[in-house]
Amino acid sequence: MKKFFIVLLSLLLVLSLAACGAQKPAESESAPAEEEEAAAAPADRLAEIQARGYIEICTEPYFAPYEFIDPSKEGDDRYLGFDIELMKAIAADLGVELRIVPLEFDAVLAGINAGKYDLAISAIAYSPARAETMNLSRGYYFSDTGYGFIVREEDADKYNSIEDLADAVVITQSGSVQEGIYNAYVPKCKEFKRTSVMPDGYIAVAEGKADVCICSTYSAQLYAEANGGLVVPEFRFTVDPEMNAVCVCATKENTDSLIAEVNEVIAGLLEADQISKWSEEASAQAKALGIE
Repeated sequence: MKKFFIVLLSLLLVLSLAACGAQKPAESESAPAEEEEAAAAPADRLAEIQARGYIEICTEPYFAPYEFIDPSKEGDDRYLGFDIELMKAIAADLGVELRIVPLEFDAVLAGINAGKYDLAISAIAYSPARAETMNLSRGYYFSDTGYGFIVREEDADKYNSIEDLADAVVITQSGSVQEGIYNAYVPKCKEFKRTSVMPDGYIAVAEGKADVCICSTYSAQLYAEANGGLVVPEFRFTVDPEMNAVCVCATKENTDSLIAEVNEVIAGLLEADQISKWSEEASAQAKALGIE
C-alpha cells in the first residue's frame, strides 16, 4: 500500500510539473505581443514635449519680417521676427525650453511632414494641399496685399499680367505657395526657375537673372523699399482668401492636442493685437539691419 501511494504521488507530481511547463510558452508568447502593441501605440505629441522639457520648432530664417538673422548675435538670440516671438510665446505657454531648428524651406516642409520636428513656423501660408498633408493651426497673420510680382523698376509696365509672363524668365521659391500659384495660373513663360529662399528670387530679378519673381507682395514691398531698383506692380493673383492666412504646422500624427494648445495661444495674441505689434517691430529691426 505504501508503495502504491508513493507511485501515485510521484505520478501526480510529474503531471503537475508538466502542466506548469505547458503554461510557460503561452506566457512567453503573450509578453512580446503586449510589448509590441505598447511600442506601436503612438504617443501624444504634446505629452512628449512636456515630458522631455523642450519643443523643437523648425523655420527657414531668411524671410523678414517673419524670421531673419541678426549677424551680430549668436545662438538662438540671433533669430528675430514676429514668427520667432510666436515660437517663444508657445514655448512659454507649454512651460518648456524653445529649440529653433534653421533649415531650407523644402526641408522645413519635409521635416514636419515626417514628424521630425514638433512644429514648423516659417511664414507658411494656408493651402488646401497643405491642409491635406499637415495639421494646420488657425491663421495667426493675414495679408491683405495678396500674391503678385516683383520686377525691376524699368519693367513695371512690361510685366503686369499673367499674359505678360509668356516672354519672361520667372522665378519663385521651391515648395512655396507661390510655386503652387505658378503651376495653377501661369500657362506659359520663357523659362521657370526655382530658388531655395525667396530673397534670392528678388536678387535674381535685380541682377537680371530673372525678370519676374512670383511672391507675397507684403514681403516683396518691404524688400523693394529697403533695397531700391525693384517695384511691385499692381497685378494680383485671384486666389482663395484663406491662402492669405499664415499658419503653424505640425505632422498629421497625434498632434491634435498640440495644435489645440497652439490655437489657444494664437487666439490670446490676436485678441491683444500682439502679433501686429510684433510685425511692426520686426519690420523696423530688419530695416535697421539692412536685410529686408
